[in-house]
Amino acid sequence: MKSTKIFTAIFAFSLLAGAAAAHAAPVSGTVTDKTTGKPAVGDTVELLDVQAAMGAVAHATTNAQGHYTLNGPGAGPYLIRVTHQGAPYFIAAPQGAGPGDVSVFDVAQKVQGVFIEADIMEMETDASGQLSVSERWLVHNTSTPPTTQWSKRSFEIVLPDGAQVTDTQAQRPSGLPTSLTLDPDGPKGHYAFNFPIQPDDGDKDTQFQVSYTLPYSSGKLDFKPVVTLPADNVAVIMPKSMSITSSDFKPVNSDPGVLTFLAKNATPGKALAFTVSGTGSLPREQQGGQGDNGQQAAAPTTQPGGGIGAPINTPNPLSKYTWWILGGLAIVLIAAAAFLLRKPAGAVVVGPAQVAVPGQLPATAYASSPANRNVALLSVLKDEMFELESERIAGTLSSHEYAEQKAALEIVLKRALKKK
Repeated sequence: MKSTKIFTAIFAFSLLAGAAAAHAAPVSGTVTDKTTGKPAVGDTVELLDVQAAMGAVAHATTNAQGHYTLNGPGAGPYLIRVTHQGAPYFIAAPQGAGPGDVSVFDVAQKVQGVFIEADIMEMETDASGQLSVSERWLVHNTSTPPTTQWSKRSFEIVLPDGAQVTDTQAQRPSGLPTSLTLDPDGPKGHYAFNFPIQPDDGDKDTQFQVSYTLPYSSGKLDFKPVVTLPADNVAVIMPKSMSITSSDFKPVNSDPGVLTFLAKNATPGKALAFTVSGTGSLPREQQGGQGDNGQQAAAPTTQPGGGIGAPINTPNPLSKYTWWILGGLAIVLIAAAAFLLRKPAGAVVVGPAQVAVPGQLPATAYASSPANRNVALLSVLKDEMFELESERIAGTLSSHEYAEQKAALEIVLKRALKKK
């Protein structure tokens, strides 16, 4: 396993080193205001260098037709950011002469048509005896005309008393998970996300996630969930060794490996309550491996909100949890590309005429265009890294083995890049 991953990584990064020699062409495109259906005039457009802490290396302003042109300094991974009415919108800078068209939306502090599809709480106990909770909100914006809801209090939440926040993320409908700071908002336990809730992109919504721990020395804890927007579903997921007592939450037979309880049609001000007791850990095989019935889970789709398990008619949040992993891996890919593209553009990479490794790219990838080489690289890295993460989640790798293999990859890759 280790030798396969190391070989794959060297091969993949050889592709990237070859692609680094390509020079970036000017990027141009049109910015369209999807709220009005007209060109966005006077918006600021920036080219962000992923290698330089997302620093802006080129600037432009859209003209009367919404058009812009940016001159990049050279080869490298870039993002394009358009600021429209104070809200940022991003796309990956196109390779070669591809168009850099960007869609934006008008902004309002409150928008009709914003609601919660599901508020999902995954609960388990940790090694220290605390209750560990990962709470995720799937938020739709079906406004007409489509309008972004954004302010310092775009999305408000209420956490239980004593919650110690360990991680906070948010994700746009067509973006990657982004770590950010959760802002206190009034009374104790009240917080707000300063993050835009863009209109849905097809069935893709905006997602928020907060991980936190709670004191659990008694092995029993009362919860009174609070929703700040109408919520179709409020779900609680826990190991089968734990239990819940509630008149508001009903059991749902969505997964044989975990207990799922659901309250439907929650509204702000409506009282909800449940008591959780017992200890245990969620089965990791439910997050990407085989289920308790021994059958292989369905392959994930390319859309957030889909993947393993049934749709969220009676939600199984583990079916959507995979996309936080994939999003995190995508961020790792960008960071890896940024590090490795520092290699001098004149470096020449010599590879074998044929490469025959099951599941890997053919040797013809060496002769492809820089754009195709980048795509091939990301595909290889995504597959290998996701495999490593899947093995860790499935429990086939111990924490020590996972850290050891990941560290080994990093060491070998860095050494390979030093060779001319």
